[in-house]
Amino acid sequence: MRPALADIAIPPLPPDLTWIGDGPPRVKRLAATGPVLVHFFDFAQLNAVRTLPYVRAWHERYAEAGLNVLGVHTPRFPFTAPDDAVADAARRLAITYPVAVDGGRRVWRAYGCDGWPSLFLWGQGGVLRWFHFGEGEYEATEEAIQELVLESAPEARLPDPLDPLRATDAPGAVVMPPSEEVLPAGSLSEPWRSTPAHPELEVPYAAGGAFASVDRTGTIEVALDGSPPRRVAIEGPGLVELALHTSHEKHVMRLRPSEGVRVWSISFAAGVP
Repeated sequence: MRPALADIAIPPLPPDLTWIGDGPPRVKRLAATGPVLVHFFDFAQLNAVRTLPYVRAWHERYAEAGLNVLGVHTPRFPFTAPDDAVADAARRLAITYPVAVDGGRRVWRAYGCDGWPSLFLWGQGGVLRWFHFGEGEYEATEEAIQELVLESAPEARLPDPLDPLRATDAPGAVVMPPSEEVLPAGSLSEPWRSTPAHPELEVPYAAGGAFASVDRTGTIEVALDGSPPRRVAIEGPGLVELALHTSHEKHVMRLRPSEGVRVWSISFAAGVP
């Protein structure tokens, strides 16, 4: 989305932020060399993780032409807040650009974020030229990146925008709204654990896919509509895919985590009709 005002300046980053990877210079100095893309995410939040393949690809495609990409990890869950958890997740998610650890949400508030993910594109000189909250608008975002790259490097030869990675990502795609997120313990501050009295969760949903925000290690047995369960490995804190469908579908899912696995959220992806 184009900003309503033409003179919104890039906010400075607190100098005491922890960085995963090499910390960048001051953002105003960074913006003096070319456009800056800032991506706010949480490594266990569904919409933010689904946006990451595009952000990684834009970094790979346009870094040599002058695009600077910064990640800002603002935790949604308590288990995603520690610095070492963010560092492990950045490695696991193949993030090679610098990531700031924004545990106190100082950067989040300065930028005026509105959920995960939040994406801001600043032109050379540090003026806001594009922003987007949530998933979608990938082709339009890449076109805005290309426009700014050509402003600072007119000689750059640019590729065609990425093909959509999912049917729901295509420009003009008709999507069905998914079921609302389920917090099995009743809040974002507490996880749900399997107990002898309550060893499993039953979750009805309608969506293009189902995912869990989890921590610890172990497995989750996932059964749809009474079918035999399949076992999903939990290798550490993050987001795991429980079920993926080619279109918007209705199911009843039963989840049985192994001992020690903590389930914080069950979330659902939009699907095409």
